[in-house]
Amino acid sequence: MPHELRHGDCLISDDPARIDADAVHTYLAQSYWAEGIPRDVVARSLANSLCLGIYTATSAQIGLVRVISDFATFAYLCDVYVLESHRGRGLAKAAMRFTLAHPRLQGLRAWHLRTRDAHGLYAQFGFKLLDHPENSMTLRFP
Repeated sequence: MPHELRHGDCLISDDPARIDADAVHTYLAQSYWAEGIPRDVVARSLANSLCLGIYTATSAQIGLVRVISDFATFAYLCDVYVLESHRGRGLAKAAMRFTLAHPRLQGLRAWHLRTRDAHGLYAQFGFKLLDHPENSMTLRFP
């Protein structure tokens, strides 16, 4: 049974059947962190992650929180967005509360995320800059 939360007239749900991969791709392909991402890569990422979609009363997808996790020790928070036309209604904060309280994500030792411009949002939930960034490494491919 899906975990769901109502926020005003919107619904936040982890039901994978509700995810609109075309809507997600449209947003991500124009985002600063995934610009130009192919549709098939988005579809594969959605299928292999815990996705919490944000929907209007008419079931149109207007946001997403995607979590990559082993569901035991670690989670990576990514692809978090609310369409600009729906911002300012507390949806991102409600989605973050819902995500952090999700039953499959309890007891983890660490969460990680990357952001260029939403530090204020994540700080409200306890995220902070790395204490020792010199201990972290990355391997990236263009």
